[in-house]
Amino acid sequence: MSGGILHTIHGPADLHALDAARLPELCAEIRRALIAYGHHHGGHIGSNLGMVEATVALHRVFDSPRDRIVFDVSHQSYVHKMLTGRADAYLDPDRNDEVTGFTNPDESEHDQFVLGHTGTSISLACGLAKTRDMNGGNEHVIAVIGDGSLSSAIAFEGLNNAAAQGGNLIIVFNDNEMSIAEDQGGMYGPLARLRESGGIAEPNIFKAFGLDYRYVEDGNDVAALVDAFAEVRDLDHPVVVHIHTRKGLGLPVADDAADATDTSASIDVDNDDLPDDRTGDLADGDAVVAAEDLAITEGRCEANHWQNPDSAAGRPLGARKHYGQLAMAALESRFETEPGLVVISPATPGSNGITRAFRARAGKHYVDTGITEEHAVAFASGIARAGGRPVLATSATFFQRTFDQLQQELSLNHTPATLLDFGGGLSGADNTHSGAFDIAMFGNVPGLTCLAPTSEHAFLDMLAWSTGAGNDGPVVIRVPGDTILNAERAGGFPRYRQDDEKTVVAVTGTATGVIATGNTSVDGTVSPNPWNRYHITHAGSDVAILALGNEYPLGERIVAALAADHDAPIDATLIDPQQFSVIDDETLAALAANHRLAVTLEDGQLEGGWGEKITAWYANRASSPDTAPMRVLNFGAAKEFTDRVPLAELNDRYGLTVANVTARIHSSLDR
Repeated sequence: MSGGILHTIHGPADLHALDAARLPELCAEIRRALIAYGHHHGGHIGSNLGMVEATVALHRVFDSPRDRIVFDVSHQSYVHKMLTGRADAYLDPDRNDEVTGFTNPDESEHDQFVLGHTGTSISLACGLAKTRDMNGGNEHVIAVIGDGSLSSAIAFEGLNNAAAQGGNLIIVFNDNEMSIAEDQGGMYGPLARLRESGGIAEPNIFKAFGLDYRYVEDGNDVAALVDAFAEVRDLDHPVVVHIHTRKGLGLPVADDAADATDTSASIDVDNDDLPDDRTGDLADGDAVVAAEDLAITEGRCEANHWQNPDSAAGRPLGARKHYGQLAMAALESRFETEPGLVVISPATPGSNGITRAFRARAGKHYVDTGITEEHAVAFASGIARAGGRPVLATSATFFQRTFDQLQQELSLNHTPATLLDFGGGLSGADNTHSGAFDIAMFGNVPGLTCLAPTSEHAFLDMLAWSTGAGNDGPVVIRVPGDTILNAERAGGFPRYRQDDEKTVVAVTGTATGVIATGNTSVDGTVSPNPWNRYHITHAGSDVAILALGNEYPLGERIVAALAADHDAPIDATLIDPQQFSVIDDETLAALAANHRLAVTLEDGQLEGGWGEKITAWYANRASSPDTAPMRVLNFGAAKEFTDRVPLAELNDRYGLTVANVTARIHSSLDR
């Protein structure tokens, strides 16, 4: 796209100088640019299409960056970026990767925060306004939050604080009648009545907090929005401006559905049909336009060349949806006879394989709590305490939001809820959606069993156990990633895959060296947790490779490379730890009998993670005079945030490669 008004907008000052009569023309041009960008690059297109006029009006009335605009989740900030000097990143396909999918102060002074999680904009805006007032400033602070984000508990905490704090604070409530999937919760009925009444119905949840309130029926009328924002610009108290917008406005199906009463059917908000590797660094859900030619059929957005993977011509599913759909199928088969079995999703269901079809069939066995991770964990604990069997599925990065509930409501109360941890580990995600911290987080919660399956079979067995009568406590299952799925599809390394029926593997020639696998302990008794022991999948000597979860395929390749070394071949032991919640003392002790070196592999942060615990275990044991020392090498991620760094590059950075690990092994043994 060349020429046009957008090319002349290099910052808010240019927008201020534009003739008001040309604002609708600018909005139309932005909408075309968004759709073209979505065709080529993919992204959160639906939410941004609905926010075109509102964003133009905000920058027309206010003076960013002096006036501070905080977007929530911030995936609806594409238009904001276009108007603040970054339009070329959306207009020129060669420059698409110059901007992130969310606001980022490192990218522009117009972006207030790095935001990829939801519900926090009002709280952040309260903080900005508080400091302004303490310093005697007069800049404006605006929080932009959607109706889906409003379901997040922290949003209500922010509303409560805003009303008490006072001062100039403008909360733009973008009501498009949708969340990432459908809106969930009791507050949405009163919100619908507010829309139907033109903003005068009661109860009004915003007024109930003591906030001023204004309603704009046509939130896609730029002139009406300019007037509304100008009217509240200099108020001396907090105000909510409730704007009714149409998500996906401008997509062909949205235009066709203009007269429909259910606008939620106008676009695909769930990504059910979008292969995982097309979503890049995006947050889960939302209306994502694939990067090929777009086809709008039966109210859903699909890509001509990236169609539903269930079709014969489609690509295979990525790991999240593949294992997620397997889990849902396994649970669904039990619904008829187990009324207490309930699947919980705090929004974002489609990205984790919880399809629309499954949700429809599941009925009361499925609950979408909205964007409420903290509530979802406490809710699951309550179900479990009453005798039910809840399965809570969400992203590793979203579980971080509910650490207190993981500790208190779940683990301290020892309730048998199952958490499915999707997207854990290293990936090319943006810096707000990295799953690299989940092992360190979950693995240090007392009483929480943390399982790391390395196959489809193990994953489903673990799910069956954690949701069955044999388990009486909380369990997190780290859903296998693409490295596991790709290895399974390729057939893996048969030489190092023991038969699952085999119960023991001899590591040393002594009785103490017989290591149990499956649910059989060293003395033959059945353990309450079938996976509390490490699984020796190949018994060797000298070097033991302990490859946790998604790094197990790397462990296989390392063992094969060591054996194939013509100069100094090593028949290394390969271990699938299966879990990262407790140390398997007996296995580690047995290894010390005929191994000099233990190597741990994990696709997560090393500091505070799992491998360092193995190092500490051997270091503490070495104080005994009758034990031989065991060296340990740990491989994993540095304690850092990464932003859209390809996985292969991260593996090189952290030394998680066959060449680096084998070189370090030989170097250590040569000392």
